[in-house]
Amino acid sequence: MPRNIIKRFMPDHKKIRDHKHLKFLGTFLHDPNILHLNRRSVAGAFSVGLFMAFVPVPFQMVLAAIGAIVARVNLPISVALVWITNPLTMPAIFYFAYKVGAWILDTPARSIEFQLSVEWLMRELGAIWQPFLLGCFVCGVTFAILGNVSIRVFWRIHVGLSWRNRRRKCRKKKH
Repeated sequence: MPRNIIKRFMPDHKKIRDHKHLKFLGTFLHDPNILHLNRRSVAGAFSVGLFMAFVPVPFQMVLAAIGAIVARVNLPISVALVWITNPLTMPAIFYFAYKVGAWILDTPARSIEFQLSVEWLMRELGAIWQPFLLGCFVCGVTFAILGNVSIRVFWRIHVGLSWRNRRRKCRKKKH
């Protein structure tokens, strides 16, 4: 069961609550939902993590952690999902978001030739910031909803199959 596999890698609640760098969060860390693995908490964690993955700022993990605590969903899963936008995937994902934003605003998408310089970044971002940010927001919301619904459906199917298998085993024992 995926839940048991994930549980092996989950940190201890007491360890997180007593961590010296997390003390500033106070009683927010006492909420058991931020480490529980139930359908609501995991689906919500997917929503928070996937949305924050499309927020084009540094320290997305911090935003995902704050979002998980505020939404009372699984903290480690929210933070881990932000790594969908890692240094290897970020250019393609953010370019896709830009194309989505350009399509929504009905503006022609610019062909972008990447250069590693601050001048290039400021010039290009100044020209494409509206479709880029709109695309990031739309993609973030869309993938957050899709992730939430997918996890809820997967969870329900998995639980249904587990119950069916349990009933079969009980019937076999009776005969």
